[in-house]
Amino acid sequence: MKKLVSLALALSAACLWTPTTDTDTAQAASNGEQLFSQRCSACHPNGGNIINPQKALHKADLEANKVNTVEAIIGKMRNPGPGMSKFDSNFLPDSDAKAIAEYILKTF
Repeated sequence: MKKLVSLALALSAACLWTPTTDTDTAQAASNGEQLFSQRCSACHPNGGNIINPQKALHKADLEANKVNTVEAIIGKMRNPGPGMSKFDSNFLPDSDAKAIAEYILKTF
């Protein structure tokens, strides 16, 4: 009986797992770029910052401000400082926020 349960669990996990392909990765990157363009580029053109230039999206600025991971960027989207609009999960779903954060880290 234990072997049957283990087999059933293994098959269930295999059905839930879907491999990531190069096409999936390219689609996510494209989606991140499009979302960034729609939601962020007005205040962050070319990774800059029209409100506070010290808080640009370039690698050195992100590192200096300790916002250099996907999670940290999403955290700033959800709870920004003065001058930045709040992007809560009702306005920007977690999957979109993650795509934008990944785009920022890869691009700037």
